[in-house]
Amino acid sequence: MDLLQVEQSSQEYWFALKYGYQAAFKLKRSGDASETDPSNLIKKQAIDAVTDINMLRVFKAFLETTPQLFVQIYILLQHGKTNCYQYAAIIMSVCGISFSMVDYQISLRKSLPDKGELRVPSQFMYLFYKLFTITSWVLSISLITLQSVRISVILLIFLWICGFTWTLKQCTTFCKSKKMEYLYRTVVGIILIFTFFNIKESRTKVFISIYYATHTVVTLSILFVHMFWKHSIIKEIHFKIVSILTVLLLVLGIIFLVVYYRHFHPTTYYRPQACLDEVDGVAGQKDRVKIGRFENFLMP
Repeated sequence: MDLLQVEQSSQEYWFALKYGYQAAFKLKRSGDASETDPSNLIKKQAIDAVTDINMLRVFKAFLETTPQLFVQIYILLQHGKTNCYQYAAIIMSVCGISFSMVDYQISLRKSLPDKGELRVPSQFMYLFYKLFTITSWVLSISLITLQSVRISVILLIFLWICGFTWTLKQCTTFCKSKKMEYLYRTVVGIILIFTFFNIKESRTKVFISIYYATHTVVTLSILFVHMFWKHSIIKEIHFKIVSILTVLLLVLGIIFLVVYYRHFHPTTYYRPQACLDEVDGVAGQKDRVKIGRFENFLMP
């Protein structure tokens, strides 16, 4: 998997450099700024290639970095012996995951001509929303794993099935090949275990409300069960700290989420013809269905 990711990333970096180089030199030679100008088309291709790179970074973050973060927190809670390096590694991992989501949102909206770009205040609000909610959820899963690895695995599989089922219900057409489409939906299902990821251009208010309401109920249930489970291996003082931190981060994450969508979402200062939420998982879906770019950079 790592070798495939390296090959895919290298291919996309090559496309980004190639199209960026061509666009830069053609823009210097020609002052025409029309949409049909070849330099603008090449520039669009460069932006799309960068968006693909950032999508691969999101995939890598949730397929590789997030499991590593989960293991780090689990070991930290289980043994209780900590040092500054462990805390630093955990903080850097969480920040890396959140920054990958922000970077993808920025490049995604640049690749969609009918979408407003993410301003700097919006980027910070989106970052903190992802940072706090993801950290809270990983802490919750780590707590239930301390009590029972089997229950934790069952919970994660159940959540993945729910996420995968939702992607099937959305009937996405992101790839030309059905096999690649199911691979895409499988990865999105994994991402949905940890954070909300929109995969189709539609209003997401109901879906995102249900998603985080469910996460809140599950998180509180985990804390409740952990509180009365007598065979806990974590010290009471550590449990109290983790519990307070989990609830606090969840509350802060939801607050940033609400504030972002009410006051900082691009639709509040940019009014396209069809005012729909951005699509986290589709950068120019209609164009990609025709040319199958996503299929190309996923295939070895």
